[in-house]
Amino acid sequence: MEYSTIAAPCEASVTEKRSEFIAQLFPIATAEDFTAKLEEIRGKHHKARHNVWAYRLRSDGSSRYSDDGEPQGTGGVPVLGVLQKSDLTDVGCVVTRYFGGVLLGASGLTRAYSAAAALAVQNAQIQHFCEAEHLRLQMDYGMYGKVSYILPEYEILERGSDFGENVTLDFDVKCELFDSLSARLNDLFNGAPHLERLETHFADFGSII
Repeated sequence: MEYSTIAAPCEASVTEKRSEFIAQLFPIATAEDFTAKLEEIRGKHHKARHNVWAYRLRSDGSSRYSDDGEPQGTGGVPVLGVLQKSDLTDVGCVVTRYFGGVLLGASGLTRAYSAAAALAVQNAQIQHFCEAEHLRLQMDYGMYGKVSYILPEYEILERGSDFGENVTLDFDVKCELFDSLSARLNDLFNGAPHLERLETHFADFGSII
C-alpha cells in the first residue's frame, strides 16, 4: 500500500490573454481542512472573478471540484484531472483567476486552469509514502560492515544508529521487502539476528525513488 502527497504548500501562476491564473496547492487531511484553506484564499483574493478548486482525500477516497462560476467543466474538472494524473492525494488546489478583459472560450479556460495546476505540481515537494516496518537491528562490530553492505539493496530509510558496546541500527523497510530482508539477515548471521519489529506505519520513501 502506498500513496503520494506534498510536503508543503506551493504556488504557481500563468497568464493567458491578460487573465492571470494563480494556483495554490496545499496538503490536507480532511474536507474541513480544505474548506478552511479555501475561505482563506477567497479572503485574500476577494477581488478575483473566480476561485476554481479541487481536492482528493485518501481516508475515504473522495474527490470534489468546483468551477466557481466558470462554464461547466472548464475549471474544476481540469484541475482535478491534474491531481489525478499526478496521483496525488490528501491535497487541495485552488486556482484564482483575475480576468484580463478578453474572453478565453471553453478550450482556453481548460488549458489555462490545467497549466496553472500542473505548474504548481511541478513546484511541489512530492512525498511518496509506503507501508513500512520500523526495525531495530543489534550486532557486534564484526558484522556491521557486512550488514551495511546489503541494506542499501532494500531501499531502507535510516532512522538512527548507536555505536556503543554493540552497533544498533534503526531503519524502515517497505513491508513488501521485509520477508526477503529477514531471510537475508538470517543467512548472514547463520541464524536469527537480534532484529526487532517496532511498528508498522507509513514512511516517506520519496527521497530514494
